[in-house]
Amino acid sequence: MSIEIRKLSHIYNEGTTFASVALDAIDLTIQEYCMTAIIGETGSGKSTLVQHLNALLLPSKGEIQINDRIIKADEKPKQLKALRKKVGLVFQFPEYQLFEETILKDVSFGPKNFGASEEEAEQRAKEVLKVVGLDESYYEKSPFECSGGEKRRVAIAGILAMDPEILVLDEPTAGLDPKGARDMMQLFVDIQKNYHKTILLVTHDMEHVLSYCQHVVVLSHGKIKRDCDVKTFFSNVDDLKEMKINPPAVIRLREALLAKGFKLDPSLLDMEELAKQVAKEVKR
Repeated sequence: MSIEIRKLSHIYNEGTTFASVALDAIDLTIQEYCMTAIIGETGSGKSTLVQHLNALLLPSKGEIQINDRIIKADEKPKQLKALRKKVGLVFQFPEYQLFEETILKDVSFGPKNFGASEEEAEQRAKEVLKVVGLDESYYEKSPFECSGGEKRRVAIAGILAMDPEILVLDEPTAGLDPKGARDMMQLFVDIQKNYHKTILLVTHDMEHVLSYCQHVVVLSHGKIKRDCDVKTFFSNVDDLKEMKINPPAVIRLREALLAKGFKLDPSLLDMEELAKQVAKEVKR
């Protein structure tokens, strides 16, 4: 599903003395069937941008096109239910949105709300619970008895149950321990590859950007600062410093070794390959 953003602006409290420009005439094409990282400092416009994708926020100026659906600043959008079925938005700490007495009922709620029968909704819920790694032993369990990581998987299953074509993840690993965060990110990679989803990942974690994403969009003060593939993005360390971005560990280590005189490939982005080159240097 293609996403085209044209001259999009969003102004909070427009027309008042408290008006604040969150997005400033941005143009952006989101690549289909890949994972795109949306990064930037707090207040750069990341969350504002992604909330436009299913019309939780509407443009102050400009427009967004999702396939043949266009949302314009001067038009009140219709049939938002259909749009929100196509674009699934997973907020930070989505487990706080759980409310049903059992996990199966919670995950079934979305499909039923979009018109599925009880039987169809339950079947869909069982399918996506399997996708997120929760077997039938969880069906009748209360979501509030689960661990933090399990609750998050239930919440994500609730979004997947509606079969969105686009999945927007706003800091999806916030509050998880390192292993839980890695497992969660691998889940999204598997979903993207196996079910051909377009995924947007709002994150501050550069390790995740390097390890799991194919494309990067950097926002700064409501404008697009960078829009490129991951390898290009991490290739210029000076650019990263200018944007106040702390590089992933492999880049920090590579740069430290280069500064000490090691003869290494200055574009290395893989820790195992870096270790091999360091070992060769040490043997000389």
